[in-house]
Amino acid sequence: MIRKLAYLVVLAAIAGGLAFWFLSAPKPLGATALAALPEGDAARGELVFWAGGCASCHAADNAEGGDKLKLGGGHVLASDFGDFVVPNISPDPQHGIGQWSKDDFANAMMRGVSPDGENLYPSFPYTSYARMSDGDLSDLWAFMQTLPAVDNDPGPHRLGFPFNIRRGVGLWKLLYADETWVVKVDETDEKLVRGRYLVEALGHCGECHTPRDFAGGVKRDLWLAGAPNPDGQGRIPNITPGGAIADWSEADIAYYLESGFTPDFDSVGGSMVDVQENMAKLPASDREAIAAYLKAIPAHANR
Repeated sequence: MIRKLAYLVVLAAIAGGLAFWFLSAPKPLGATALAALPEGDAARGELVFWAGGCASCHAADNAEGGDKLKLGGGHVLASDFGDFVVPNISPDPQHGIGQWSKDDFANAMMRGVSPDGENLYPSFPYTSYARMSDGDLSDLWAFMQTLPAVDNDPGPHRLGFPFNIRRGVGLWKLLYADETWVVKVDETDEKLVRGRYLVEALGHCGECHTPRDFAGGVKRDLWLAGAPNPDGQGRIPNITPGGAIADWSEADIAYYLESGFTPDFDSVGGSMVDVQENMAKLPASDREAIAAYLKAIPAHANR
């Protein structure tokens, strides 16, 4: 009897291991999707670059001017799971992505899969970038090729067990990698559709402004309702119509994104400085679209 129980335990362990291995497997884009990617345009890609906030994480801390285009990584993102070290995504062939293909880039951005077939950690917001259009993805890739190579090795993430097992991220993706839009808008309203795209996809605003559950998944039912600051200082504000910008007009929001000044003449601060500077580089119509979207989404009270 004991021997039979032992056999059952071993068989259950093997079955569980096989199930884990299958369910957690990285799932790259298919050949058809990759073949459909258009040729990119670097000039258009520059706008995608700023809208996507690439420099905010991948440039050196406190970088200004042209140094924002040197994406050598090294910034540390502190979390409850450990420290994520932002990688070098410059065209450097040794420490950056200089040996990547456009297909490699697409798999990283859209599926969170590295060129060697491993799951990437969602500290890189591919769960938002997965909503990008093929055109913007290709344009961004074209622009990235024009940037300077940076010879810098940021080093590995500093994560403890079990979070240092990348394979387990595949199970996390099953739960949280949702490419559908969070907020329903009038699909005939081009302004709202554009605003949703900039906020939910390129700008990945929900990654910071939305609370997360115990496993680090975004709580879509509390979209943009504010969240603890991962740096441990203060709180990232609620930017729904029931929060910090409740009394702001669309024009107020658009002007804030352009100038960094609030309606009561305060100025942008903290990590939002980089975001505002990025948004100031976009066309006025994009800032207006973001403002329209933020005034149209469901309101949440400050928590």
